[in-house]
Amino acid sequence: MSGVGSTEPPRSAGCGFAAAGAGIGVRHVDELDRIEMPDGFVWRPIRRAFDIRAFGVNAYTAREAGAQVVEEHSESSGHEEIYLVLRGRALFTVDGNEHELAPGQLVFVREPSLRRGAVALDDDTLVLALGGLPGEPFVVSPWEAMFAAVPAAREERWDDAIRIHEEALAEDPDHPALLYNLACMETRGGRRLDALLHLQRAVELDPRWAERARADSDFASIRGEPGFPG
Repeated sequence: MSGVGSTEPPRSAGCGFAAAGAGIGVRHVDELDRIEMPDGFVWRPIRRAFDIRAFGVNAYTAREAGAQVVEEHSESSGHEEIYLVLRGRALFTVDGNEHELAPGQLVFVREPSLRRGAVALDDDTLVLALGGLPGEPFVVSPWEAMFAAVPAAREERWDDAIRIHEEALAEDPDHPALLYNLACMETRGGRRLDALLHLQRAVELDPRWAERARADSDFASIRGEPGFPG
């Protein structure tokens, strides 16, 4: 499905609290959800597992040596990011420059526009990523909901995928990418009117989504409906 996980023109089990008392979370990273993404990396949702509200933090593993462990991207959100290799080795490419990192080594990317990504050099490579917008209160990134919905969408559990997007929209009701992806899930789940309304709202907020929708196979069943973005 081309719409799943789109953030640009694109529940964890257990609360993680230890017996020491509420407010203390103890989990091993390998116990977190293991969500395989189409690009080959595996997302370990730390922030979501603990419902952290002060900062963004997640971990990433790879399916095997040679596979992507950090997706290639730039930070359109304006976030600064730092990556820490916890185990294995990773080959980072930042702005075209390669950096091989071993356990305990960090790479900090201050400039959001720089392209960055990493490939695992060992099967068990594990990378921790932290980021945030300088001088601004932390806001949960909408891509988290899109990533979290991938297993449900892959298994065609459309009600679950829709619920995850609706929960994210409750915090950020006018995010066009979330609305667009919700419309994708609703179309596949047979909720055609809801899908059309949410797609129209996404295009109203950002007209660039109209062009994507016209070519998106997720919308094949509603493309001929009145009101579909032309």
